[in-house]
Amino acid sequence: MSHILDRPIWSALGTRHSALAQGGALARRYLPSVSLFSATGDDRPESLEALRALASPGETLLVVQSTEGLVPDGMATVARASLVQMVAAEPLPQITDPRVELLGDGDAQEMLELAILTKPGPFTLGAQKFGSFWGIKQDGRLVAMAGERLKQPGYTELSGVCTHPDVRGRGLGRLMSLYVAGKICARGERVYLHSYSTNTAAITLYGSIGFKLRSDMHVTALALA
Repeated sequence: MSHILDRPIWSALGTRHSALAQGGALARRYLPSVSLFSATGDDRPESLEALRALASPGETLLVVQSTEGLVPDGMATVARASLVQMVAAEPLPQITDPRVELLGDGDAQEMLELAILTKPGPFTLGAQKFGSFWGIKQDGRLVAMAGERLKQPGYTELSGVCTHPDVRGRGLGRLMSLYVAGKICARGERVYLHSYSTNTAAITLYGSIGFKLRSDMHVTALALA
């Protein structure tokens, strides 16, 4: 039996993020202003065709699932990568730190710039539509952040963990991860995350604060052929 996190984009768009969804019973995607994340409910040809119909010329759809994504007719693979999906083994405590503040719409451009610089994964100006983000500013400049992304019943993804190169080595990535994870767990939800399989430093960090491997995952970037 499949797990709700095996196709996390699909399950999010069908439940807690349904207001951000385009598509129907076979394939769904996030509103383009929010994300290029897309998914099918299964690998049937009709589902893959429905995914192709959601794509616009010039854009790249991103599919994340536990099985390697199939390529719909009329689309081409732009890139593939391996991920790990990790879930907190136990609820993480809620912590406080006077440096951490809730980010808002006025921070969106600076959040995007920090994400482009540090490359934590796909990020857009509309990322705050996923959920709340928190950050640390130094002399008025955003230097660290983390927030919530995919959401399913009982689960919320920790994502967007970024630390500016100027302040690395000070434990801010660990702090932001624990801060956001604690917020999620305080709501009675389980917190999970994704990391590129090659990012051993991040995987080691997450393991040290209580995250365990749940599944290997695959990300496929698709564009109209």
